[in-house]
Amino acid sequence: MADLSIDLGGIRSPNPFWLASGPPTSTAYQAHRAFEAGWGGFVWKTIGDPIVNVSSRYSAMHLGSMRIVGLNNIELISDRSIETNFREIAEVKKRWPHHAVIASLMTDTREKWHDLVKRGEDAGSDGFELNFGCPHGMCERGMGSAVGQNPDVAEKITSWVMEAATKPVIVKLTPNITNVVYAARAAKRAGANAISLINTINSITNVDLDRFVPEPYVDGASTHGGYCGPAVKPIALNMVQSCAEDAEVGLPISGIGGISNWRDAAEFIALGSTGVQVCTAVMHRGFRIVEEMNEGLSAYLDGKGMQSVRELVGKAVHSLRRWENLNLNFKRAARINYDLCIGCNLCHIACEDGAHQCIDLIDPEANGIGYGPGRMPHKAVPKIREEDCVGCNLCSLVCPVDDCIKMVEIPNGKEPMSWSNYQDRLAKGEMQPIPPHP
Repeated sequence: MADLSIDLGGIRSPNPFWLASGPPTSTAYQAHRAFEAGWGGFVWKTIGDPIVNVSSRYSAMHLGSMRIVGLNNIELISDRSIETNFREIAEVKKRWPHHAVIASLMTDTREKWHDLVKRGEDAGSDGFELNFGCPHGMCERGMGSAVGQNPDVAEKITSWVMEAATKPVIVKLTPNITNVVYAARAAKRAGANAISLINTINSITNVDLDRFVPEPYVDGASTHGGYCGPAVKPIALNMVQSCAEDAEVGLPISGIGGISNWRDAAEFIALGSTGVQVCTAVMHRGFRIVEEMNEGLSAYLDGKGMQSVRELVGKAVHSLRRWENLNLNFKRAARINYDLCIGCNLCHIACEDGAHQCIDLIDPEANGIGYGPGRMPHKAVPKIREEDCVGCNLCSLVCPVDDCIKMVEIPNGKEPMSWSNYQDRLAKGEMQPIPPHP
């Protein structure tokens, strides 16, 4: 079996799966249960001057059978005392010496940062995560995303922490920023050992149309919250890759954002994460999901002939290029497997009304097409005009049957040509302009 152990900026854990700072990481009781289930690391719910939380706290976006596509929360940092949190960290670390226990911290002054770091080290924390991302409640007090959105401030505060810390420091970045790379570079300049991203995204998920107030509501009012869950995964992947690719960052990454299974984790790792953190999926389905994550990732690595998860880190980072450097002469087209087609014709509707009008409906009998399972006799079926297909992928994405519509490469004998190359050749008079699509 492949070795799943990782080293994130000097913090070792038996596997890349950590619990992210949040409701599942509030107590020693949860830490014990999490490590018993198989998690490799536990990032404690953010410790600082204890706050008073509100009721209620969560709202969600639902889509079909997926009960939680995105979760919005207005909960703040730990409402337990600093003393209690560090006492329990010491208890957990004593029982689980080979697992990663990270103290997430948030405060405001240099002296308080130094004090929290000292207490965390005395308690045996393996490292610290600086919460520069919370987008509600704390940012109004000059902390959380108010720090993460200002690279100069983030660099200053990180440097304060580095003055006192002898254990590795991870800077947790906010996605509520124009370019997350600038904040990552600031963490690097200040001497941080790693970065983690993304924290939650500013959001309002829905509005109660009887009360005329967004959920969750508190005595007739609400506030913007932090959005997380599967819906934020594409945003997180983009930001992780941007930091992994940037030469001025050069820090190990703990990837966060919508990770629900081993495949999600593998995608984050391939785009540059050393390990990953999970929160919303555990709030939805419990600690035991890590069993499938460990087994699935191990089997995937074995299937790829990789001896260690470390071999997967960053494998896909450099496949991302600027649009103008993509090959304009590359051709893909959709192909339908009629043995699987159920005749729902969603592909035709999507193409006809929402894409490029290159799918026709035809009589299957007249065209010698057999009947796949679930399709009524004499029902029209879609046929793709391959010469007109632009390879947009939409039909394959809306098709409800796995592998019924596949995108295939169409060799055309043309040499690769990017938009940049096209412009250069036009300017030199080496080719004529490509005519517009009719």
